[in-house]
Amino acid sequence: MAIRGGRPLHGRVDVKGAKNLATKAMVATLLGETASTLRDVPDLSDVAVVRSLLEVHGVRVTEGDEPGALVFDPSDVESAHFEEIDAHAGASRIPILFCGPLLHRLGQAFIPDLGGCRIGDRPIDFHLDALRKFGAVVEKLPSGIRLSAPNGLKGANIHLPYPSVGATEQVLLTAVRAQGQTELRNAAIEPEIMDLIAVLQKMGAIISYEPNRVILIEGVSTLRGYDHRSIFDRNEAASWACAALATDGEIFVGGAKQQEMLTFLNVFRKAGGWFDVREDGILFRREGELKPVIVETDVHPGFMTDWQQPLVVALTQAHGRSVVHETVYENRMGFTQALVKMGADIVVHPHGLQDGPRRVARRDLEQAAVITGPTPLHGADIVVPDLRGGYSHVIAALTATGESKVSGVDILSRGYEKFLDKLTALGADFDVIG
Repeated sequence: MAIRGGRPLHGRVDVKGAKNLATKAMVATLLGETASTLRDVPDLSDVAVVRSLLEVHGVRVTEGDEPGALVFDPSDVESAHFEEIDAHAGASRIPILFCGPLLHRLGQAFIPDLGGCRIGDRPIDFHLDALRKFGAVVEKLPSGIRLSAPNGLKGANIHLPYPSVGATEQVLLTAVRAQGQTELRNAAIEPEIMDLIAVLQKMGAIISYEPNRVILIEGVSTLRGYDHRSIFDRNEAASWACAALATDGEIFVGGAKQQEMLTFLNVFRKAGGWFDVREDGILFRREGELKPVIVETDVHPGFMTDWQQPLVVALTQAHGRSVVHETVYENRMGFTQALVKMGADIVVHPHGLQDGPRRVARRDLEQAAVITGPTPLHGADIVVPDLRGGYSHVIAALTATGESKVSGVDILSRGYEKFLDKLTALGADFDVIG
């Protein structure tokens, strides 16, 4: 797309259900004996991938009684051919979460080689180790993974080496119908995890959240369907907030809620942002000149790694030296190369920074970006590297003077519903090329 920048974004965008909840709640429908209804499902390519995978396994998916509602009938679930699964999975990493539910329903599961954004090593060993503890037999093949459960799945004591969101979801989706009790320590506690727990409880699961990241699950023999409205997408909400900050605009994000964004809102305010929490959303804009901040990404309730990339664009316009410590993914600073090409003063330290007081314990894979501003950005030809980095490139192009050509924007459909329509509603000046 060709973007002509230098124009503040003004207007309203609405965020629907979180991709990170909707796709997992869709997988959970495999566990139910009756149909489930999920509401506020975003129209995203990742959602389409999960829908296709469910349909390949015999789940009947139909439109619900309101826009954005989908109904899932799992009564005819059956095994699927490996080739079909591979064809429908594409670059998504969601198929790994099908393991537990399919082992319960069918006694076996086939998972193709996994894709996803190239932002760092995201090993599935946490998933496979957990599944083995439940009693699954894992066979690695050149094209993927075959799993079976000859003796059924039984509750287990699991301690995650890192509070991985995906591994926590894997344990929840497997433990709810495993025989006996499961204790999960060092679990992820993101709002989307809590919403998934709410979904599973509606289905008849017995799950309790204990202090210090401990989740207890008492397995039950059967589960029913659910009717649930997805939590809003806080990643998208934060992205639009950063767009208002970077372009010196004003954006009302309908559907955004304060509670799930407390950590982001604190940093937003420190950086010179202003926000107004209203019943139906949050209004974001800049208040005076932008100020430098020091940010350390972390698992919830820390500052999300998905929030730092669009924030970095805004920090190129802050007066002073900002530092962003990336502690979750080791390759998430690659997107800054395009910003430097556009005139930003960003120095990436590939092994992090040793000095200074820290909230988050330093990790071996850590990177740090030092952003010195303000620096005027100018148009350039750039290539989208991943979902959040790609969004950040678009916002940088909208902030910059002159025209930018941004290629590879199709990946944004994985996480931003009706992205181009929303840009148009905010007054962005762009053309779609090709």
